[in-house]
Amino acid sequence: MVRWPHELGLQMRMIGTLFLLALLYFIFIAVLAYLGVDAILLLGIVLFMMLIQYFFSDKIALMSMGAREVTEQEEPRLYETLTRLCAIAGISRPRLAIVDKNIPNAFATGRNQKNSVIAVTTGLRNLLSQDELEAVIAHELSHVKNRDVMVITLASFISTAAFFIFRSFLLSGQQSGGRGRQNLWFIVPILAAVVWVISYLLIKALSRYREFAADRGSAILTGRPSHLASALMKISGLMERVPTNDLRKVEGMNAFFIIPAISGSSIFNLFSTHPTVEQRIAALERIERELGSHGI
Repeated sequence: MVRWPHELGLQMRMIGTLFLLALLYFIFIAVLAYLGVDAILLLGIVLFMMLIQYFFSDKIALMSMGAREVTEQEEPRLYETLTRLCAIAGISRPRLAIVDKNIPNAFATGRNQKNSVIAVTTGLRNLLSQDELEAVIAHELSHVKNRDVMVITLASFISTAAFFIFRSFLLSGQQSGGRGRQNLWFIVPILAAVVWVISYLLIKALSRYREFAADRGSAILTGRPSHLASALMKISGLMERVPTNDLRKVEGMNAFFIIPAISGSSIFNLFSTHPTVEQRIAALERIERELGSHGI
């Protein structure tokens, strides 16, 4: 079992992100209530959906990707790799799932270490060497070890709550309340936009930091940062040749992928939740030098 780095920066970002998002959401609900919207009902619906998301996030993610859980007999090489890395990391072995897609990618999901799943696409399994595949699995296992999977799931859900409440407000055409309040309905779309932008920036900062943290975790678990760097270059290079329609089908999972699946005409090009591959490789090269200087 390795000595795991104390990711204080990641922990503080996770706590701060959830707190600020909850505060933004509370303010938005309060404004809707002031304008006469049945905010209590909307709040109840959102809380119910958050509970669904919390307890069934792994199943929802797997279902959305068409993934299936596999046994050790079906995927002995992946199981052996995952089992060995879990022993090094000192955590229980997550469930393993395969996604039958040519898009080379992997992701981790689940509400805690005991209820987590690591999914690998067949495209990734066929593309990478054993060392590179091990580095990618170690990266996803680091997300589980760092407990950031559930935080990013809840944060992403909270950030979209304003949109759904705003849409409900428009569809219901509610402009009830006092006469003075009727003239304030235009505040809702403005506030919704502000809430979404701030939420997005917070989630983006957290998501980018957690990818760097998981890259460090992979380097520590494998002892070979260059293997992950090589895998990232292969995945990003092949991703550019994947048909646009295939990329669009899985873009909703980009925050969880090791490399985002970005189609050429997608808005995700402008607002990536990941650091660039070049930035990640540069960080891995620094880690490689640090490990070398310590004789590892």
